[in-house]
Amino acid sequence: MEKNREFNHTVQTKSYYRFLSPYSSTQEKVYSLLHHIVNTQSRPNINRLSDFFQKIYTNQHLLTGFRNFVEFLTEKECEECNYELLFNALLKQDGWGKKTSALFTKTIYHIHRGSYDQSLRIWNDAPQEIDSSEKFFLPVDTVIEAIFYKLDSSEKWNFDNINSVLQQIYSSEQMEIWDDLWFWGFITQLGSGLQREHIWNEQKYWALLETDKDKIVIEKIQSKSLEFLSILNSDQ
Repeated sequence: MEKNREFNHTVQTKSYYRFLSPYSSTQEKVYSLLHHIVNTQSRPNINRLSDFFQKIYTNQHLLTGFRNFVEFLTEKECEECNYELLFNALLKQDGWGKKTSALFTKTIYHIHRGSYDQSLRIWNDAPQEIDSSEKFFLPVDTVIEAIFYKLDSSEKWNFDNINSVLQQIYSSEQMEIWDDLWFWGFITQLGSGLQREHIWNEQKYWALLETDKDKIVIEKIQSKSLEFLSILNSDQ
């Protein structure tokens, strides 16, 4: 994944542009980002989310900075506001879960780290690096759970134990690289549930709005996907 980051980077860049570029103000961008990510849940709790968004909308003056936003969510000052604090603060909000909290945190880190277009940045005070002392969480969903199940079907894989296993081995910065696992997993899975067939699935590739539809690019990504599958199947 580390050697082939450009493919998912392209997909994510287009996605970030899609829900950030239509807006000019910081508050609008934050609101759009929150709305987009929390609605990636398969069954979002509309009632609880309504309470959350009313809280956000009536306090838009607190959306203008990373520190302001974290302190607004935690309702207390933070000496050093970081991404782990942001994740934990979101997790306590109405309608938010572990995956969406991790996904928002990862997105904020992405658009401020320096490897994406500067026009995507929202806050001037957002950390550009993940401190080695803080935990960074992978936004685990069923795509990633299915990959870990294939590697070890004896374990009941979920957000907590997948992140725990990875965090014991990899640094906080390296954890961010694992986010690309979703892209390679999504386009190489067929079916639902944990017992999915792991094959190159061009239909899923086409289902993603942001993927490059050039034939040569698709052939290259197919080749990389087959390489990914060979690694996935190597211990089977």
